[in-house]
Parts: sequence; structure tokens; C-alpha cells
Amino acid sequence: MFDQCNVYEVLRRPILTEKCSQMRESQNKILVEVAPWANKYQIVQAAKALFNVEVVDVNTLNYRGKIKRVRQQMGKRKNTKRAYLTLKNGSDVDLFGLIGQEVSHQEEQNA
Repeated sequence: MFDQCNVYEVLRRPILTEKCSQMRESQNKILVEVAPWANKYQIVQAAKALFNVEVVDVNTLNYRGKIKRVRQQMGKRKNTKRAYLTLKNGSDVDLFGLIGQEVSHQEEQNA
């Protein structure tokens, strides 16, 4: 349904924090930054195309950028839209490309 370019426009980047890591392990949820114009249906289709996982639920939120001081002036971080993706049990997203390497690393040790 999506071409590769459009998938990367909808799903911008994963949010990797300690809280997100705990949610990924305990609740099987991941957090990604998405395009501000993307709706839940587009987010689900892009996640299926990019990660090859079954998405059960999507919760979106508009994250307002914080106002920060930059030297003598006040600056503002950009506003972003984020999506919590609840994955089907048994599904996992390989964010770092390590799943295949763990298997090959174990095979090297056994040989």
C-alpha cells in the first residue's frame, strides 16, 4: 500500500527513552514520532510495512515543544506528534538490527 519513501514520511523516528524501554518489555508498546498530518490508519499501515508486525492499537498525542532559554533569548523546541503502538503478543520490533546478530553470535560461540 505504501511505497518506501511514504513509510519513512509517516514514521519519522523511534523515541528511545528509559520509560519507553520499560513499556516495550512490560506492555509490548513502542513509541514513535510520526508526521503531524498522519492519522491512525496511516500509522498502522506504515508500521506493518516497515516493521512486519501486527499492531493491535494506536494512541496518538500532540507533544508541545518546550520553551528553553538559549543564551539571552528564549527559544522553543519543535512541536511533534507521537504514537504509542501496541503490538500483538509475540511481535517484536528490531530497532537496532540486533536480533539476527544475536543468533549468529551464539552460533559462532558454539562452533
